[in-house]
Formats: sequence, structure tokens, C-alpha cells
Amino acid sequence: MPQKIIWMRRMRVLRRLLKRYREAKKIDRHLYHILYMKCKGNVFRNKRVLMEYIHKKKADQARSKMLSDQAEARRNRVREARKRREERIALKKQELLKSFAKEDELAKK
Repeated sequence: MPQKIIWMRRMRVLRRLLKRYREAKKIDRHLYHILYMKCKGNVFRNKRVLMEYIHKKKADQARSKMLSDQAEARRNRVREARKRREERIALKKQELLKSFAKEDELAKK
């Protein structure tokens, strides 16, 4: 079979798969465009290789999103703890100043 016919069939299969995945919301339009260009550039031999690549990319995206969410939660938790600590220190300082003021008043009398 001519190479051109084989190429056209492969491109049609891969592009059809990409189109179905995009319509089913399994991939977003950004990933679709990247994968479309990789298909055109002969990165994927067949449909199975493309599907494995998509699953791997989605897993990587999910993992990075999870890690960024965890980092954001950690930052918020530390920020809140720092705020509470500063408030606690300020309150102690005020109480200490009040006690010194009372001692001074008692000493003056």
C-alpha cells in the first residue's frame, strides 16, 4: 500500500480520536492543539500510543494541580498561624504594659 495512503489513514484515525476526546471534554482545547501538532509531526505511531500519552499528560496535570493546591493550603495555614501569633504577642505586650503601669501607680502612691 502506498505510504501516502497509510499516512492519511493514520492521520485521520488520530485526528478523529482527538476530536472525540475534545468533544467529550476529556481534553481541553489547549491540550488538543498541542496533541494535534504532535500528530502532524509524526510523534504518535498509532491510536494506542496517543491514548497512553493523553492519559499520562492528564495524570501529570492532576498531580501538579494537587501539589499546587497543597502548597497554597500550606501557605494559607502558615499565614493564619503567623497572624494569630502576632495577635497573641501584641496582646501579651499590652497586658505587660498595663501591669507595669499599675505597678508604677502603686509605687507613686
